[in-house]
Amino acid sequence: MSTIWVVRNDALGDELFEGGFISIGWDCVGDMQQIGPDMARITALLEHGYPNAKRGAFPVWAGILKRFAFEMEIGDVVVYPVKETGTLNFGRVTGGYFHEPTGTEHHHRRPVEWLMRDVPRLDFPQEVLNGINVPLTLFKVAQGAKAFLDFLHLPATAPTHPGVPVDDTEEAVSQSIDAEQVRQHTVDFVARVLLNEISHHAFEEFTADLLRTLGYQARGTPYSADGGVDVIAHKDALGLETPLIKVQCKHTVATQSRPDVQRLLGTLSPTGNEVGLFVTLGAYSKDAVALERERHNLRLLTGPDIVALTLENYAALPVRWRDLLPLRPVFVVERAAENQ
Repeated sequence: MSTIWVVRNDALGDELFEGGFISIGWDCVGDMQQIGPDMARITALLEHGYPNAKRGAFPVWAGILKRFAFEMEIGDVVVYPVKETGTLNFGRVTGGYFHEPTGTEHHHRRPVEWLMRDVPRLDFPQEVLNGINVPLTLFKVAQGAKAFLDFLHLPATAPTHPGVPVDDTEEAVSQSIDAEQVRQHTVDFVARVLLNEISHHAFEEFTADLLRTLGYQARGTPYSADGGVDVIAHKDALGLETPLIKVQCKHTVATQSRPDVQRLLGTLSPTGNEVGLFVTLGAYSKDAVALERERHNLRLLTGPDIVALTLENYAALPVRWRDLLPLRPVFVVERAAENQ
């Protein structure tokens, strides 16, 4: 029966999918097959390679390397969250550990068959997401494991150990885990409320109010005949100065495609005095992101972008939105400070 692992990787991105593997860092530690599962030896190599790191981190890192190389088994399921898009990716381990020194980074790798990609986090209940909101590079999933296996139509798993490995008991690690879990829970809460507790039209109104907190004038277009443009925004009070911002809002977590975005571009004036802003609670396809890079007059905001802006500008939002999204003031202040 499969064990489910969460693997976090902010370094390689699409290379993981194109190459069919998962990876972790700490490249100063060489081939784990040559080193073996000796925690003392792994820890010593980490201490030598990262002399400025906190001492409490070394046993945590060593435990992760050991599990990745020697405890993860063929057939185990991998959950790979992507923070930037608010999505989850699922794979199955198909081979043993291997060391790839020719890679730019993340030399510790396992081959994976990717089963599903770009699944919105909000497809799962919050109690399931709580089980993967642990800020470690690698850990076993306990809470919510069955829900993931049911989603993938895979056999149920045997009970697993708690999400935090037993050798990761440093107080500092525990405190950081608690803080990260609060942060991610808050992010999920805001996204879920915006998706499930307001209408499509209200989401357009929320987007306009969010733009106002950023210093723009914003007004909604007639709802029945907006031609794909839901909000008009501009910097000056009269809307006479360029550029004029045409905003399209998609009240969904579905991935938006290049043709979806092109329809907004089709509403822009050919004179170049208008720009397009596409807003969604989901993510964008690779082709849509490439289109944003090609066009200087286009900006794409994902669900995580909207949540981040909400938290950073929470105090300036109208009271009706703050009543809908009651958040702890301390968390909002800390979130805003992180982005200064």
